[in-house]
Amino acid sequence: MLWSGLVFLTGIGSAQAAAPPKTVLVLGDSLSAAHNIPVESGWVHLLDVRLGKMVPKWAAINASISGETSVSGRNRLPALLAKYRPAVLVLELGANDGLRGLPLPALRTNLAAMIDQAQQAKVQVLLVGIELPVNYGPQYRDGLRAIYAELARSRHTAWVPFLLDGVALDPALMQDDGLHPVARAEPTVLETVWRALKPLLR
Repeated sequence: MLWSGLVFLTGIGSAQAAAPPKTVLVLGDSLSAAHNIPVESGWVHLLDVRLGKMVPKWAAINASISGETSVSGRNRLPALLAKYRPAVLVLELGANDGLRGLPLPALRTNLAAMIDQAQQAKVQVLLVGIELPVNYGPQYRDGLRAIYAELARSRHTAWVPFLLDGVALDPALMQDDGLHPVARAEPTVLETVWRALKPLLR
């Protein structure tokens, strides 16, 4: 009987060891797609490395595409949720909508739809906000900022007010385009996300 019990317990241990890690799906644009820097330097890759050291392990899936807008992300999200079945969605979209001056109500509608899709699939959401350059004017910039705050509040999501907090205003940490971080700034970006993400990793 003792021998049988040991075999049974060993079988449980093997099953647990073989279980796939829970995943964090990152749906973003070039700010999350390691634009113009090595992929291994990007904050999402750094996140994946950190998650892999957790017990039990987690993993990050980077579905970010440079140039992604909220409407294209909305169109892609259902298939991504079905394929990866993540436990957490990090939603980092809106920068390209803003840079193109697209209507803010449309951005809100698309972000809200993505949050709703994820929550209906029992996926926790971390909404990541962005800021636009000052030449876009205070009305548009304030309106964009307000969308993320309002959605995080009304949809009860975790929230990062500004992905590039502590980075964007330091020219030494930004690429020549003034929009994307250099590689050595990516750990700071990760820490900004991590503070809001860590409580969701249950």
